Amino acid sequence: MNDDLAALGARIDHTNELLERMLAEVAKTPSTHAIFVDAGYLYAAAGRLVAGTEDRRAFDLDAEGLIEALIDRARSVFADSRLLRVYWYDGARRRIHTAEQQTIAELPDVKVRLGNLNANNQQKGVDSLIRSDLESLARHRAISDAALLGGDEDLVSAVEAAQGYGARVHLWGIEAPEGRNQAEPLLWEVDSQRTLDLDFFKPYVSRRTAAAYEATAGTRPSREDVRFVGAQIAAKWLAARGREALADLLPGHPYLPGSVDQDLLVEAESLLQYSLRGQADLRRALRDGFWGHLQGQY
Repeated sequence: MNDDLAALGARIDHTNELLERMLAEVAKTPSTHAIFVDAGYLYAAAGRLVAGTEDRRAFDLDAEGLIEALIDRARSVFADSRLLRVYWYDGARRRIHTAEQQTIAELPDVKVRLGNLNANNQQKGVDSLIRSDLESLARHRAISDAALLGGDEDLVSAVEAAQGYGARVHLWGIEAPEGRNQAEPLLWEVDSQRTLDLDFFKPYVSRRTAAAYEATAGTRPSREDVRFVGAQIAAKWLAARGREALADLLPGHPYLPGSVDQDLLVEAESLLQYSLRGQADLRRALRDGFWGHLQGQY
């Protein structure tokens, strides 16, 4: 009997020793944080605050400088933590990067995640991407804290999912000139709240002058410029869809399915910052560039 009790005591001591070692290792492991940016909310709220408009075409955003400022702010808030990365969520036609989004994606410690844009330029699928990343990172203990810059009520489920795995979610908002630009249920759910004010955003948001805006919107590109953009979009289309989709598309030459043609037009206008509506010669050049690249790859 005494031998059994002694053996049991020895096992308990061994277990306690293992637990102490594990806790010591955990204590040595630095906590990790990540920053999650809903770009749709950022552009709308920061544009309204600094430039007086939510129209992205009417102001310039220094995304690189702003991301550095967000990283610095997180460094001061999470003083004993290291940054995993910044996640930047935005919408794009058929999830193909615009030139601006590609530039942001090339920044160090930044991951661009794209939802879709519908015909009304509304983001679709961004909230689900945020939830997926938040939940996955929290589940795998990759982060202990998440700074979430957003305001949509649909983000509540993302917050709950991350909290369910032990991560703390800190909501960052943008000062609203009037009222509130974040949903109350989201404010109720998070672990803490912070508001970034006008002085924080002023260095990174600037309204375009009327002349600059008109030049951007009104300078007519050459046919060669438009043809090049068509080829550029075709390369992205092929990379996203693959050669099987190309084989299905080629028999219809020189005509494009309506959905493909519409997406091509919208993406080209975004890259060119110029409307091709009513510009028959430029739209032909756009399609020529698109088809020319695809046929060269077959």
